[in-house]
Amino acid sequence: MNTSETVMYEWNTINWRKLEVNVFKLQKRIYCASECGDVKKVHRLQRLLLKSRDAALLAVRRVTQDNRGKHTAGMDGIASLKDEERLELAERVRQNPYETKTQPLRRVWIPKPGKTEKRPLGIPAMEDRARQALIKLALEPEWEAKFEPNSYGFRPGRSCHDAIEAIYRQVRLVPKWVLDADIAGCFDRIDHEALLEKLGTFPKLRRVIRAWLKAGVFDEGNLSPTSAGTPQGGVISPLLANIALHGLEAAVRDASPKTVYLKDEKRYVNGRPALIRYADDFVVLHRNRKVIDDAYDTIANWLSRMGLEMKPSKTRIVHTLEEHDGQVGFDFLGFHVRQYPRGRSSCIRIPKTGKPTGFTPSIRPSKASQKQLLEKVAEIIRSHRAVSQVRLIRLLNPILRGWGNYFSKAVSQDVFGRLDALIFAKLKAWAYHRHQNKGRRWIMAKYWSFRTGHWVFGIADKIKLLRLSDIPIKRHIGLRVVKSPYDGDWVYWSQRLGQYPHVPKSEAIRLRQQQGRCACCGLNFCSEDQMKLLHLDGDRKNFTRSNMALVHERCVTTMKKRVKSHHNAEEPYEGKLSRTVLKTSTDREART
Repeated sequence: MNTSETVMYEWNTINWRKLEVNVFKLQKRIYCASECGDVKKVHRLQRLLLKSRDAALLAVRRVTQDNRGKHTAGMDGIASLKDEERLELAERVRQNPYETKTQPLRRVWIPKPGKTEKRPLGIPAMEDRARQALIKLALEPEWEAKFEPNSYGFRPGRSCHDAIEAIYRQVRLVPKWVLDADIAGCFDRIDHEALLEKLGTFPKLRRVIRAWLKAGVFDEGNLSPTSAGTPQGGVISPLLANIALHGLEAAVRDASPKTVYLKDEKRYVNGRPALIRYADDFVVLHRNRKVIDDAYDTIANWLSRMGLEMKPSKTRIVHTLEEHDGQVGFDFLGFHVRQYPRGRSSCIRIPKTGKPTGFTPSIRPSKASQKQLLEKVAEIIRSHRAVSQVRLIRLLNPILRGWGNYFSKAVSQDVFGRLDALIFAKLKAWAYHRHQNKGRRWIMAKYWSFRTGHWVFGIADKIKLLRLSDIPIKRHIGLRVVKSPYDGDWVYWSQRLGQYPHVPKSEAIRLRQQQGRCACCGLNFCSEDQMKLLHLDGDRKNFTRSNMALVHERCVTTMKKRVKSHHNAEEPYEGKLSRTVLKTSTDREART
């Protein structure tokens, strides 16, 4: 059947706002039904969503336009689609969402950051990706209502900083023993039958997911079967990995006693340890060492039932305050967590009693993260000795800004200052190498200027290198563990998105001013969206409020066309144009 004959609309004319609202309404109903434990209603709503044309179009848009890996081809060799082909693909996926005939995955090896070894990815075919995105739309709200509160990896609306904030709440007032563990080859070793049994979905969907898991991998001309694991690179793989690890926190909590007796304090305390997990990395914290040892055995037994095991080289037991086996504290998600002994005047006090704790908790960038940044900066400087100063600054600034924004939610000011000094020394060596016949004062005057007590690498009033010390340190506001993006509270989630560290300050300001909505389509921004800050008059130096508009990345072209047509029109535009555009055009007319 020629699906193009049944499609009576064009890709660029689709009302995406209406589609997203319709799909979100169904997802919200699935979430509420899953919270109530109504399995039949959940499955009925999921079947309805999988047959929805709106959901199919949304799934195709995400894998062909929104995802960063959209141009990576699978075994079908398709890396991009035209608008007509997207519509045909959406119609095929909608008509047969339970297709079990899948193509093998194409193996792609990517380097691990800071390591010589590589990580294997399995890239599905384009149609399989679209079908996975569609099924993920149906499965994700069901499991968001079931997932444990301290699971943060690969979940909508949750980030690394939420996991770090949860750890801070655990170590803020009490020193604790910590089991810092990592699962060996988590994505590659998950038992398929155990995963499908835990999934608990209806038979048709179960057969589709089984077909994806058993599709095989094509690597360097050889087709290998996949008897275990969820391939990294698939759209639905992170969700399946989270489902496989669901229940680990409850198992540790149920296996621990309700209370334990502390000999040092001569009193009983809560015996349930806290387990905080981000993807396959997790930590277990408690005040008693025996509870941690018992939790280690419980986790090992639980993982064995899923075909997994802890990695011995990355699993250790440490203490946050006292030295144990030559180590104090632990590294997690690039941060180093520990406690420093302090006097009565400089330590934290317990809120209810006012008694001093005797220590201060500290979360700062780990030494491995600092070393990785310095090595990356040094490599860029070393490999670009002949480029201009402006070009070098443009290469370094995105790296420094991204790294600094990520660690700006920790106690990083002294680390930032030390790294600025080391980068300054590397830049001096770069400048001295370029002008070996010039004096050092001449070189410093050419490339640096002395402002506000420190040297600035750049050209005055044009461009300068970002200093990490100039990035403000602001504490991350932790996530409310009872909240979910599918609970319908978009006011909370829209405002929260502006506080994410990876959102630049200018975009965060506009996000709050626009009340979390896109200036073009009016949709709420969500954590998976790519945002773009537009200068409406085209002048990138004009940062006035009326000239800035924050839109979805997919709405950039539409927004520019609307602004251009509105400015060129002889009469006022009466269509649905954002208030930001109307205010900008009014200001321009008043100035002229």
